[in-house]
Amino acid sequence: MKRTKPHGREQIVLAAFLIAAIILGVLIFGKYRESRDLPTTRPEPKPAGTVQVTLFFATPDGEGLGREGRQVTACEVLPECVRSLVDEVANGPVGDLHPTLPPNAVVHDVRIEGETAVVDFGRELLAGLPGGSSAEMAAVYSVVNTICLNYPQIKGVKFLIDGAEAETLTGHLDLRLPITPDFSLEKNQEKVTTP
Repeated sequence: MKRTKPHGREQIVLAAFLIAAIILGVLIFGKYRESRDLPTTRPEPKPAGTVQVTLFFATPDGEGLGREGRQVTACEVLPECVRSLVDEVANGPVGDLHPTLPPNAVVHDVRIEGETAVVDFGRELLAGLPGGSSAEMAAVYSVVNTICLNYPQIKGVKFLIDGAEAETLTGHLDLRLPITPDFSLEKNQEKVTTP
């Protein structure tokens, strides 16, 4: 006579798996939804808590930039705030957009000179960027637009590589002078379709 396994144990394992899958799905959906919420006002540095900021990343078709909202730790010192924003851009998007900086991009230092943020990247930025003018423009303007939108007192960004003036990243965009934001590169995300 055949022995059958008790169904109760299988049902418990199945129920535990379904509960874990539902919890994971809710957490992922919450993070995705948070990335779609854009701030209605520009953040001001605050000593404690978090603040909603807007980050720029490449659109899925690679033809422009799109916005992504994100919660970051509030800060008081402007150079630290700017560095935190650039680190978030390097961390990449959590939604449908595409990264513009290599994930191993390192920011050595940020200082503010008048209305210009001077951002000193490590050589990892150069080594990790793909060739081509589109990749270079996306990298530069995702950083510049992110900084200048969130901190309007900053009108431009100067790029350094290992403390030295950067003439270009991949040979297409002249970086010897501070770069001002160009919001015309932004594509309306409603029209962007994923492949």
